Amino acid sequence: MNQSPEPTQNGLRSRFARWCERLSGPTRRPRFTTASGIELPPLFLPSSGSEGDYLDRLGFPGEPPFTRGIHPTMYRGRLWTMRQYAGFGSAEESNQRYRYLLEQGQTGLSVAFDLPTQMGYDSDNPTVEGEVGRVGVAIDSLDDMDRLLAGLPLDRISTSMTINATAGVLLGLYLLVGEERGIPAAQLSGTVQNDLLKEYIARGTYIYPPGPSLRLTTDLIAFCIEQVPNWNPISISGYHIREAGSTAVQEVAFTLANGIAYVEAALGRGLAVDDFGPRLSFFFNAHSDFIEEVAKFRAARRMWGRIMRERFGAKTEAAARLRFHAQTAGSTLTAQQPEVNGVRVAIQALAAVCGGAQSLHANAYDEALSLPSQEAARLALRTQQVIAEESGVANLVDPLGGAYAIEAITDTIESEASKLIADIDGMGGMRGAIESGWVQREIHRAAYRAQRELESGERRVVGVNCHVEGTAEAARFTIDPAIEKDQRARLAALRKARSDQAVQRALDEVRRVADSDSNLMPPLIAALRSRATLGEVSDALRAAFGVYREGAVV
Repeated sequence: MNQSPEPTQNGLRSRFARWCERLSGPTRRPRFTTASGIELPPLFLPSSGSEGDYLDRLGFPGEPPFTRGIHPTMYRGRLWTMRQYAGFGSAEESNQRYRYLLEQGQTGLSVAFDLPTQMGYDSDNPTVEGEVGRVGVAIDSLDDMDRLLAGLPLDRISTSMTINATAGVLLGLYLLVGEERGIPAAQLSGTVQNDLLKEYIARGTYIYPPGPSLRLTTDLIAFCIEQVPNWNPISISGYHIREAGSTAVQEVAFTLANGIAYVEAALGRGLAVDDFGPRLSFFFNAHSDFIEEVAKFRAARRMWGRIMRERFGAKTEAAARLRFHAQTAGSTLTAQQPEVNGVRVAIQALAAVCGGAQSLHANAYDEALSLPSQEAARLALRTQQVIAEESGVANLVDPLGGAYAIEAITDTIESEASKLIADIDGMGGMRGAIESGWVQREIHRAAYRAQRELESGERRVVGVNCHVEGTAEAARFTIDPAIEKDQRARLAALRKARSDQAVQRALDEVRRVADSDSNLMPPLIAALRSRATLGEVSDALRAAFGVYREGAVV
């Protein structure tokens, strides 16, 4: 590979010259070198005589087919967003953790919600006793969201919210907090996951049947395109598919197949692909097989660019770019020797960076035991910062591009994932594949094979089936049981202070619009403004849409 690219073929030379013209923007530093002082060009290219089909398969960063990245300068211009996923207990406690992480150098918020919030239940619902604040923060009302975001500069930071069935409710609450602080919706930026299809195949926090869920997803997308232009209205998630036991190939295929379904639904609503395409985002798992993971990200990016251009006719580069957040693999963390998880996380985070992630969460080493402690969360953030500041990989655009193994595995993942997408197309699309149970069965089979490999010793995991030590008791972060009692008291006070008639009128309007073709976001936000709770809005939608009950997958 050439250190100072001097490609000899006219096509490659002219394309390289045009690409260099896009490098005029600011960079993080005036000069990039190795630790020994070796000058680093922005990009490495094939040596003379080895160009082959380089332009078709790899191209240049920031240009189709996007294999080498979606921005010309990548991290030389701007580092990825360090977005540590956090949230637990009460809004006040989570707010304190966010402030702490921002003080430590985190560059974006990522909010974890408890199961009642994800499932559309208020904290005083008898169904959720014992779950309030356990795996994330409890948000029942606008007052809770205001406390969660107290003192945070919403007009200067982006916020990611991992929420799906109640995504519209949480986004509505976020916008209302901005409204009360005088921040227009157009100045707010962030992402709401809003990926309902993967809930049916991997995660399980669905409420409504697939049809109404797709309607809610597209309503939110249409609303954001018009009203919240800097917000990503969906984060199409392969992370939970991988956590459920899929292979890397399945993660790519099923995630992109979900993306295809959302694009088709948006087009069916009359939206233009070049209008909503640039606001689609993705969320992938960063697993431990370093080379495969780097190749996986590259294959997904190349595949999505071609799907958007060739299948859906996207004309702009922005609509064809696959922008993704990555999170290190929670399923690989072990309760045995938990400090070793820090090594796993570092390898996984490095794979995400070498693969070109736009934002990243690094797990804490103690998450196999409990919610992360403050110390472990800080170390996870420091892991990202060491990669950014000390490893040198951020000083090159696509540092592993052109490696024989990387490119061969990228091609193989693309080929195998494309076959799976063709199978799904043959079933009528992802909704049909989900409703038949095919996708779930494929993931179950992959998870079973992996477990058998672990039990047989074919797959070795340090501390579990090799290099085993005695179990040592580690400190665990715990949630105060009083949080549930406090949340119930706050709900009681809210209901006593508000106008029940105004709330009822607003909820009636939600049910009425749910039975029409109109966008649900405006009446949903109006109900939340009247101080309706998350559970009450979700119940209004349950009355209109019904609830989904999964059948047996065999």
